[in-house]
Amino acid sequence: MEYGILGLIVLIADIYAIYQVLTSGSSMLAKVIWTLAIIILPVLGFIAWLIAGPRGGSVRT
Repeated sequence: MEYGILGLIVLIADIYAIYQVLTSGSSMLAKVIWTLAIIILPVLGFIAWLIAGPRGGSVRT
């Protein structure tokens, strides 16, 4: 049971990350690569996406 809640949290985080990737303004290749990384490596892919993933929004100068 203790791993069930952790697994559910990881699943929700991955679904959120995949949704954010697919709705971003990045190129299709970047979307495919990020989505595959999140699916193949759920925890590491999510962490990498948080750190270096495609960003939507305004650019600060």
